[in-house]
Amino acid sequence: MNVILLENVENLGNIGDLVTVKPGYGRNFLLPQGKAALATPENIREIEARRAELEKAAAEELAAAKKRAEVINGMELVIAANAGSEDKLFGSVGPIDIAQAFEGVQVEVERSEIRMPEGPIHELGEFEIGLHLHPEVDVEVRIRVVAAE
Repeated sequence: MNVILLENVENLGNIGDLVTVKPGYGRNFLLPQGKAALATPENIREIEARRAELEKAAAEELAAAKKRAEVINGMELVIAANAGSEDKLFGSVGPIDIAQAFEGVQVEVERSEIRMPEGPIHELGEFEIGLHLHPEVDVEVRIRVVAAE
């Protein structure tokens, strides 16, 4: 299936690129989310005419992500969790808990932007997690999990 990208898609291409994708990926993800359009001659002409507008919108998104990254960079979050002996948590600290901790300090972070490659946190201590704010903007944040009183 041939599609034209309407925005930068990680590991696929940039705005205006004509790419071939599997039909399911195109039909179920790219087209419904407005990330791509079918590669018909009419759509190709329309996208070329709107290319500057699309690139301007993408640049604004990148600038907004960089601004958010400046606010978040170097931040340390403290999350209180119930812990037993040997510093093991009853349960775990995952993306939902981290997103709520960001809400507590008035910083807007979506659950889907939180990257925890080693999975949820199961013990007390300090951990580095990643935030993927934009395909070109990644930020590291220190999470400190402490025992709840």
